[in-house]
Amino acid sequence: MFQKAKAFSSFSANNAAKAKEFYGQTLGLEVTENPEGLELHLAGGNTVFIYPKPNHTPATFTVLNFPVDDIDQAVAELKNRGVRFEKYNEGDIKTDEKGIFRDNGMKIAWFKDPAGNILSVLQEK
Repeated sequence: MFQKAKAFSSFSANNAAKAKEFYGQTLGLEVTENPEGLELHLAGGNTVFIYPKPNHTPATFTVLNFPVDDIDQAVAELKNRGVRFEKYNEGDIKTDEKGIFRDNGMKIAWFKDPAGNILSVLQEK
């Protein structure tokens, strides 16, 4: 039934203008605006839809992951653009001073968009 459907992911934000600025200028993604919300155009032809929601509640899980070749470089560049990385010290999830979790070759750093949704940059083995 859905084998040929071009599926896409979506999540909400409480302020479309702030979301457009963050995703377009801070993260450098191509963002288009339409009457229903914003479309993020990602590598490989993928899109993510961000829709405005006045009673938005931030996601408590990672809604978007960005694979990178060098996480230390990506974290440094994003910090220079004003991104603040989350620090975790809970159970098996412990981040270093840069905000990077490092475990068995997997490296991941979490940050939030202006609506409080959780995003990440990650470097695989």
